[in-house]
Amino acid sequence: MKKILFLSVLMFVFAGSLCFAGMQPTAQVDNNAGAQPLPPYSGPKARIAVADFDVKAAKAGGEIGTGLREMLVTALMNSSRFSVLERQALKAVMQEQELAASGAAQPGSGAQRGQIKTADILVSAAVTEFEPNASGMGGGIGGGGGVGGGILGGIIGGAMNKSHMALDLRIIDTSTSEVLAATRVQGEARDIAGGIGMGFFGSWGLGVGLGGYANTPMEKAIRICIIEAVRYIAQTIPANYYKY
Repeated sequence: MKKILFLSVLMFVFAGSLCFAGMQPTAQVDNNAGAQPLPPYSGPKARIAVADFDVKAAKAGGEIGTGLREMLVTALMNSSRFSVLERQALKAVMQEQELAASGAAQPGSGAQRGQIKTADILVSAAVTEFEPNASGMGGGIGGGGGVGGGILGGIIGGAMNKSHMALDLRIIDTSTSEVLAATRVQGEARDIAGGIGMGFFGSWGLGVGLGGYANTPMEKAIRICIIEAVRYIAQTIPANYYKY
């Protein structure tokens, strides 16, 4: 009976070796497998503004919300579908206009009053889930020497990490305050400890407060979530808003 059990363990180890041999420890998308940026676009644009993110997830602070907002603004701009109006720096813009009109500035230079554009659409977002390590699997079979602690421990002893985040989005008409659409977008990725392939995302940087997640499954989850948010916004805003 012991001999049969030992042979069974050996067969399991050999099969595991074949499965893991040559595998690169790259991230795999669990839920958004086809998440890719939108195709090129050269038509009219919609004027939108992005509000400060409301951070509700226990593991995310205000700085993470700021970083995610920065990434969404950049992604919306890069889609070529939107004229994104900055509202977080509006006070500084107004100060420049006041300076130009005060008589202290050089005549004919500086910002002019009455030129600030208004957005037709406001994008509101809440970070509802932010899990850098949502689940894990640690250790091998058999902790000491012998078959389990030796071969199996080296093959499947590493941790299996899964990262996940979600945003609740609202698209709001600024003239009426009507919520035109709302949804939840999410990104999820996992890897086998030891590395993650991020090449297909190019050089699109992470926002402030998010640098610590570079080259981890969480970076991929973040990027997937932002890509899906842009896709939803672009496809949901009614066509009559694309007029600039």
